[in-house]
Amino acid sequence: MLYKVSDFFFQPPHGMIGARRVLLKPNAAYPYPYPVTTSKEALQTIIEGIRRVSDADIILLEASASGEPMRNIYRPLGYDFPRVLMLDVRDCHIVEVENPLHKAFALPTIWVPNIILSCDFLVSVASFKVFPAGGSFSIKNLVGLLPPQKYTSPTETIQEMIHRLGVQNVAADLYFTLPFDLGVVDARLKFFGGDDPVHGRVEDGDQILIGEPYEVDKEASALAGVTTPYLSLIESARSALEVEQK
Repeated sequence: MLYKVSDFFFQPPHGMIGARRVLLKPNAAYPYPYPVTTSKEALQTIIEGIRRVSDADIILLEASASGEPMRNIYRPLGYDFPRVLMLDVRDCHIVEVENPLHKAFALPTIWVPNIILSCDFLVSVASFKVFPAGGSFSIKNLVGLLPPQKYTSPTETIQEMIHRLGVQNVAADLYFTLPFDLGVVDARLKFFGGDDPVHGRVEDGDQILIGEPYEVDKEASALAGVTTPYLSLIESARSALEVEQK
């Protein structure tokens, strides 16, 4: 669903009402303000909406791009929400899960923080960002959940590994392996970047998109007027799964 900012009121989906633990994945890999990262205001609105209907534990989970502890990033971004547990992917126990796709795009199995598997409702809260390769929205935001301790080697950083495998491929695999319940794309401001992930052009947007992550990212791509390759990969995998199920 597309909201104008003036109309935005987070109404938790019915499935969230009975949740015991809700995980929010912000776009917060860098200590730079919105729209490079998820805004404090967007997270606050979502947290308040959850609190109106549930006493669920709320968890924020992210990994920094630089390797520094997430507490050094959460603080500058103003993430100081009461009764919210803010975790660092690097500090979590990790487990290996199977990719349900018979032919994975990049990762047949994926290591993830085990806290994800114990959550009843998963929400990706992303900024509206566009790069030369396409949009970077709620599904691309899931790449930050990959634990660096499993995807870094003496000769390759996690960023280099993801680049080698193809970030679009990795994002598509994560969509099927970690089925997030909700995607939120905060397009009050729109960030257009190049090779530098934290510097670019910013435009006013005045919109917030909420819904199933694929549908939300598809709408965001249409708003940006760009083709987002991981959405095409997801479409092709969905078609293959439908054929297999017949």
